[in-house]
Parts: sequence; C-alpha cells; structure tokens
Amino acid sequence: MKNTVYELFDDIVQRQPEAVAIIENNRTLTFRELSRLVDQIAEGFPDRTHSVGIVMSHRAEMIAAILAVLKTGARYVPAEPTFPVGRIHYMMEEAKVDFVLTEIEFSSALEGFEKCYADCAICAAAPGGRDRRYSQRPEDLAYILYTSGTTGRPKGVSVTNRNICHYVRAFEHEFHPKQGDIMLQYSVCSFDIFVEEVFTSLLNGAALAIPSEEDKEDIHSLMEFVARHRVTMLSGFPYLLAEMNHLPSIPSTLRLLISGGDVLRGHQVNHLLDKAEVYNTYGPSETTVCASYYRCREGQVLEDGTYPIGKAVMGTSIKILDPEGNEVFPGETGEICIYGGGVSKGYAGDHSEENKAFETQADGTVMYRSGDLGYFLPDGNIAFLHRKDTQIMIYGKRVEVMEVESRLYQCSGVEQAIVRPFTDEEGLSYMTAYIVAEEELKVSKLREELAENLTDFMIPEYIIKMPHIPLNENGKPDMARMPVVLKGA
Repeated sequence: MKNTVYELFDDIVQRQPEAVAIIENNRTLTFRELSRLVDQIAEGFPDRTHSVGIVMSHRAEMIAAILAVLKTGARYVPAEPTFPVGRIHYMMEEAKVDFVLTEIEFSSALEGFEKCYADCAICAAAPGGRDRRYSQRPEDLAYILYTSGTTGRPKGVSVTNRNICHYVRAFEHEFHPKQGDIMLQYSVCSFDIFVEEVFTSLLNGAALAIPSEEDKEDIHSLMEFVARHRVTMLSGFPYLLAEMNHLPSIPSTLRLLISGGDVLRGHQVNHLLDKAEVYNTYGPSETTVCASYYRCREGQVLEDGTYPIGKAVMGTSIKILDPEGNEVFPGETGEICIYGGGVSKGYAGDHSEENKAFETQADGTVMYRSGDLGYFLPDGNIAFLHRKDTQIMIYGKRVEVMEVESRLYQCSGVEQAIVRPFTDEEGLSYMTAYIVAEEELKVSKLREELAENLTDFMIPEYIIKMPHIPLNENGKPDMARMPVVLKGA
C-alpha cells in the first residue's frame, strides 16, 4: 500500500492523464498538465530542501507548489498572504523553512527569508542539480499547520504523509469521490478543511474547482460559480451551510455537503437535507482533518438542537475516557480520545507541555486527548458537548458558555446566536450574547424565556441584536467586527 502523497498523485496521473484536475474560471488543467507544472516548480528548488513556506494566492500554481514540495520529500508550511506579517514570520521561523514559495506581490511581507517566486520561476536560493532523484517516506512530515495556541503562540501541528493517505482512504470509503466529481476549494490554507478539499479530491481522481476572490464575495456569487462549473462536493464551516440553507435552491450538481470545524445545528441545514447528502464531521487538526462522520439525513438532532458527531472513520477508533483514563459507560460524559492512522506527530517547536496530549500506549500506538467532552449515544454515535476549558466563573459559580449559547438557539425567534465571555476592569467574567433574530423579538421576552432554563447568573449580562453575524476570511465569527460592551468595576 502506497503511503506518500506524491505516490498517490503520480498513480492518478498515470491512470487518467487527460482527466481534468484543476478548474478555474478561465482555464482548466488536466492531471498531466498539473504534473508538468509540479515538475517545473520542483526543478527550481535547491538540493536537500527540507521545509518550504507557501504564501500564495489560491490558484493552480499554489496546488502545484504544494505537490512539488511533497515530491521532493520536503514539508510545506502554509500561510495566507493576508495574515499579519508578524504571524507569518513566527510560523516560518519556528518551522525552520529553507525558503518561502510565493509571488512577487507578496515579497514585502517576507523580508529576511529566502524566496522562490512561483509566478516567474525565480529562486533566490541556488537551484539544485539536474537529474535529481527524490525520495518520499510515509513517516516524513507532509505539512505543519498552525492553529491557535493556549499559550498565546500559534501551535504547528506536524502531519505526516501516512496521516494524509490514511484520511484520503477514509474519505473515499465514506464518500466515494471519483473521476467526474468536482470539489470546491473554498477554505483558507490554514485550516484542515483545505487539506480535505485538495487531497481527497485529487488523490482519488476527482477535480478541484478554485473560485476567484470575486466569486467568494457572497453566497450568491459563490453558488453561481458552483453551478457554472458543476461542482459536486463542498466542505465548509456550518455558517456556510447555514447561508445556503436560506437560499430558495442550491445548484443541482451538488451531491455532498460536509460541515466541520464547529457544532452543526439542525436549523442550519433543515432545508438542505432533501437536496444533497449532508454530513456533520468532527476532528481536531491534531488527528488529520476528521475523526468521525455523521449522516444527517437519516439521523436526528439532540435535545440541544445539535447533530451528533457520528462514529469513527475507517482506520480510527474513539474512546470516551474519565480523568483517570478509564472508559466511561454509554451516556456518561468524558473526554473524547482518538486513536488510529490520523494521529499526528504532535507540535513543532517548543510545546512540550501541550504535547502531553499525545500519549503513547503500551502497544506503541499513540492516543490524542482532544480536550473535548462528549458521550456515547445508545446507537453508538457520539454526542459532542463542549471543550473542557470553556468554563468561566460568575459570582463564584461555574458557567459553561456553550451551554448558554445552545439554550439561546432553542429560544423562539432566534436564528443565530454567539456567546462570548469578557472580563471587566477587576478581572471578573461576564458574558455578551450576539443574536440574529426575528425583527419583533424583544430582548426582555428573550430573557424571560432563558430564565425558564438558566439561573440568573447564567443569563448573558448583555444581549446585542445583529442584522447578521459577520464572518472572517476563515469562515468563523469575526469578533473584530462585533461591538464589545465594556463593563466597569
């Protein structure tokens, strides 16, 4: 069994060289043409390349650049060009990149790094010799993906070629992508939704459709792109699916809608269930994209309005453990712990304390403690509750922020709700709720309804009605664009 990304890609190139691999508005590339572009970019790399930064706009050259890095046996470290310069520098420095593969327009953000320009084949580092032989090994790192860290520093999750190949097979086992399928490439490169979009499509013989920034301006232009290029598969945060849910129709070519990265609520997809297969998925970046799947059409929402996260994907197992490491009984709450082919190598750099979440077992395998709480349902599916660390103290009493948010979603007239904790000048916690609701809904009535199920100290101190919840480029609620009520002592 082949367990490196480039081997799987090369197999597809040999099997279907003239099949479409990349679709953009004004051009398409076959697998043969994409392979040639990969070779052209790789030839410009210096010998013994170990780690390469990727700071590029989303287009065929970016995908080819990633595959070129993997062909040479190196690892890639992705960052969006729009990231703060300091964050890009931190990531590239900690990951010890040999150079950054970029485009000339982004060079000013990369002062101090060797650069290779994919748009004109100029490499500041000396190019390697001709007729080089590359070797790829399953245990070699394929990428380092930076996520937010509890210490305030980004954490680089180190994922191997074997990890990615495991997930490509798990995805194929559940969703059966093949030649003729087309996956939308919508996510930013810093989320593992991007990993799912790119590798599970191309390495299974399907095509990847990359919209322009104009296509992504709103849900209507995005759906026009999807319809124009006959996209069949789409993966995104539940907020994207919720926008689609409000449309009178979605493109008929879509057969698969995947939600991941946050809890999925029934009302976010209730109008989509008869239009396409809708899946709720779960998995920390540390376990390579997804560890579990749940098919929504044949499922049911839980009492809090959310969907279960399903059962472990092929090649993965999940246990619910108590703090002492013992399995709990079905229905009892514990920590979601993940085993199997997706468990990564841990964090790059000096994150020794956080790497304790990766525990080596007696048989040599590694378990990842997710920090998420959940429980097994009677049918064997898993219900996700919340993070272990999302509790705050109000008036000396513990409050679970996610519980408050879930309760808001169950109130009449509330369409969307986000609850966030803040601290006042004395360091005391309070909550602010942001809601999108029916125009006639009164906050006083909402407080009365909350009071039927929540104690006084659990009701958010401030409730702000919003015309919509603004999202950042990552597809998550953008707190920088929401009003913050400052509370004095």
